[in-house]
Amino acid sequence: MSRALKLGTRGSELALWQAEWVKAALARSGVTAALEIIKTQGDADVDRPLHLLEGKGFFTKEIEQALLDGRIDVAVHSLKDLPTRLPEGLALGAVPARADPAEVLVTRATGVASLAGLDSGVRIGTSSLRRTAQIRYLRADLDIIPLRGNVPTRVRKVQEGRDGLEAALFAKAGLERLGLAGRVGARLDPLEVMPAPGQGALGLEVRVDDRKVRATLAPLEDAASARAVTAERSLLAALEGGCQAPVAAYCGSGKGGAGSRLFGRVTAQDGSVQITASADVDSADPAATGQRVADLLRAHGASRLLGR
Repeated sequence: MSRALKLGTRGSELALWQAEWVKAALARSGVTAALEIIKTQGDADVDRPLHLLEGKGFFTKEIEQALLDGRIDVAVHSLKDLPTRLPEGLALGAVPARADPAEVLVTRATGVASLAGLDSGVRIGTSSLRRTAQIRYLRADLDIIPLRGNVPTRVRKVQEGRDGLEAALFAKAGLERLGLAGRVGARLDPLEVMPAPGQGALGLEVRVDDRKVRATLAPLEDAASARAVTAERSLLAALEGGCQAPVAAYCGSGKGGAGSRLFGRVTAQDGSVQITASADVDSADPAATGQRVADLLRAHGASRLLGR
């Protein structure tokens, strides 16, 4: 392209790291890009848990509007924050290679290697309904308190023991991207605490009719990552769950270690019931696999847990 490609991004440290990564990847293909920082609803309201905010797309709507208005050419998102139903006229232009989607435990004390290693009554922070529900299912004796803010702020709150915090859950990818991997107490098995659909992946959103930009992003696409997140997001869409619903999904090893298998999970908000289902991913139609696992979850009562 003759002019610099405009990349829309939030202004958090993690969002800027991600946008700078995209900018550098484009530069390796000879494409010049510039960042446009856009403040979102999720950035403006940092006190309330996300599930108490009205609407959807708390971290994406304003950036998508800038894309629709032509003020930017590409919206750079953490894919787990992007609603499964995109505004008319927008589409995913590329999904780069995904980082480890696993959850990690950050603790104030040293030597804690798992959720099971936390003492009864420990205060653990998160504002995610998905994480909250799974923690309650596994450790009903822990005291879960709301925890908002960007990644470094949340890590610091745990380290300083603010509000009596002793632990918190984070996405492994976010900590690693910000050079905070040393703060990880334990990587949690994704089948124990299942991540959000699309966790660890970036989503580069474009205007549907902008063929030139889509072609420019093509070298950044990673086929295996795109298949995995397509299956996971299809499951979420089929269950009509938003980004903050207690729905988890994870593409892991398939039979014999070959291919991949989609695992889906819905957990009651009080942690009383948890439903997990899985199916081998159809590489030709990963979205159909997401629908299939969603059907299996519904057949075992997932709709009731989601209040449908």
